[in-house]
Amino acid sequence: MLYSKIEGSGTPLLILHGFFGMSDNWKTLATQYAALGYQAHLLDLRNHGRSFHSEVFSYESMAQDVVDYCRENNIQNTDIIGHSMGGKVAMLLATTQPTLINKLIVGDIGPKYYAPHHQEILAGLNAVDFTQKPERSQVDEIVARYIPDFGTRQFLLKSLYWQEPGQLAFRFNLPVFNKEIEQIGTALAPDAHFDKPTLFVRGGNSHYIKDEDWTGIQQHFPNAVLKTIPKVGHWLHAENPKAFFEITSSFLK
Repeated sequence: MLYSKIEGSGTPLLILHGFFGMSDNWKTLATQYAALGYQAHLLDLRNHGRSFHSEVFSYESMAQDVVDYCRENNIQNTDIIGHSMGGKVAMLLATTQPTLINKLIVGDIGPKYYAPHHQEILAGLNAVDFTQKPERSQVDEIVARYIPDFGTRQFLLKSLYWQEPGQLAFRFNLPVFNKEIEQIGTALAPDAHFDKPTLFVRGGNSHYIKDEDWTGIQQHFPNAVLKTIPKVGHWLHAENPKAFFEITSSFLK
């Protein structure tokens, strides 16, 4: 069963993080959704955060995990927010389990195929040798040689934890990510379809959803709208949480 944090009570709202992320990334926003009358379920997807590790890593397996979670928690109708990889999971869930999902919100990802583009991140993470028992600051120094952007490193190193006294580790399953990195870019099936209200939110400085992608998105999601948050990149919910909350809460209500 997936690990989750639950904020508030009321209408269920599932929140799915992106690749290398975890539920903690959404805690502040979840508190705001809870204040609107939602019961926000922040999930750690498989191989991330405090959820189980598995050699199987695909969108189908992640979507099934969420179905199982809903069944276990007696969630029969829910709204859902997914960012990046979590957005792909949310899209697959909506198109295969349309009676489960009421409203779909997708953060800065489209249904199309994405070529592998996490090579520098993987190289930086793989450069860390935990057998040498590095301190947190030393891990940051090593990763910085490959990932100079402080914000990206800060996001990745949130998954760093003390496995035992004196021994750091990553919460995510890096060996499986190395093997299954192609899975992250998988496209939604050509015949996948969801006709309920759908919101795509993109970052103005991000290239994940281009203007020319919109026609393809509407073929899958004919009742979709697109909103852009200016001057933010791919991690739009972290870079401008106020705008993200205003746009998404208006759509949900």
